[in-house]
Amino acid sequence: MRRALMLALALFSLPALAAEPKPFSASYTADWKQVPVSGSAERSLQKLDDGRWQLVFKASMLVAGLTEQSTFSVDGDTFLPHNYKFERSGLGKSKDVEFDFDWTQKQVIGSDRGNPVRFPLNRGMQDKSTYQLALQHDVAAGEKSMSYQVVDGDEIETYDFRVLGEEVVRTAAGLIDAIKVERVRDPTQSSRKTILWFAKDWDYLLVRLHQVEKDGKEYQIMLKSGTVDGKTVEGRRD
Repeated sequence: MRRALMLALALFSLPALAAEPKPFSASYTADWKQVPVSGSAERSLQKLDDGRWQLVFKASMLVAGLTEQSTFSVDGDTFLPHNYKFERSGLGKSKDVEFDFDWTQKQVIGSDRGNPVRFPLNRGMQDKSTYQLALQHDVAAGEKSMSYQVVDGDEIETYDFRVLGEEVVRTAAGLIDAIKVERVRDPTQSSRKTILWFAKDWDYLLVRLHQVEKDGKEYQIMLKSGTVDGKTVEGRRD
């Protein structure tokens, strides 16, 4: 009895599971419902020589394109963003955003479409790219509902998510067993909808994303091919 109690106490005292990610690269088809031609998207995570990580997302279709890039570090089970950049051109208005996260001075400094932005910086705060990795990590840990404080333009927004269950996603790489996650929004405040699917057997790599905007326009990316920690993503075949 005493031995079992000591073992239980030892387990409870173990440190939190580290969030150290695995490098990956993934290619996707990108579809806008209002545009009859499919585009492409690339998403990659790599570790830099200085020990930091870099997450990059690029999407393009005809004359439209966007690039999103985040540099961050990992401290225990927390992702610490350092720099975030977003550029969009083509369809609609162009947009440029850049933020620097100064953990020494505890502040976020940057600009959103030319307007200066400054916020106090708290541990756990994410940018619009690193929250995706935090979500991926928490889904892998078995969490069912998640919430993140995200620097979104000139505001700090709360992003809430919930796990909807498991679903098989048919991709060009094969059938992928995935966890389906929904962005939770107040329907009286926003009609936008966002659904994400994370691959259970591939370190919870994002394999599909479907979004409906306030104006009803739909956007989706679907995995074509990818690697996780140097291994090629392969799903089941029919």
